[in-house]
Amino acid sequence: MSQAKQQILSRVKDAIGKREPAAPVTREYRQAAPVDLEQFEERLRDYNAGVYRCAEADLPRTIGEAIDARNKRHFVIPPGLPESWLPPHGQFVRDTGFSHVEVDSFDGSITGCTAAISLTGTIILSHGEREGRRVLTLIPDYHLCVVHARQIVETVPEGIRALRDLRKRPLTTISGPSATADIEMIRIKGVHGPRTLDIIIVE
Repeated sequence: MSQAKQQILSRVKDAIGKREPAAPVTREYRQAAPVDLEQFEERLRDYNAGVYRCAEADLPRTIGEAIDARNKRHFVIPPGLPESWLPPHGQFVRDTGFSHVEVDSFDGSITGCTAAISLTGTIILSHGEREGRRVLTLIPDYHLCVVHARQIVETVPEGIRALRDLRKRPLTTISGPSATADIEMIRIKGVHGPRTLDIIIVE
């Protein structure tokens, strides 16, 4: 630190004088609550996301049902996405560092997630082995995300606490398909991510 900067900071400190530490902030909002899966599903549908619910054993069939409904066949998937999740039909190519142009050539992507928040209808990706690079869920026009019920929390504080050990990893929060509006309030889909989002809740 330069001498001039030290002098300036010293003068500021002297002008402020001694101050007592601030008292802890009392937070009155809800810190935790029982998870409400019906609420989570309702929030997702409000955001125009497709929602499916199934048991673990029915996951391949449900993924097949979802991609058939969207008429999608060719998918890029993260390196660590379990093979047991995938239906027998469709093309599923594991990401090996494809270019943006190559990623854009796929019909969509299928990923897992790190956590989800029921109250806000938000899914959170930390881009691990089951979620892949951010590009996989930002460029393709369709994203199907598998959310296990055990990953869902009720409130935002609980969601933040669930990410406590992931501070050095990039995070993406998703609340519905990508949509934005310009100054004339014309709503446009797909500007910052996929226009179509499906969520499968595995109970």
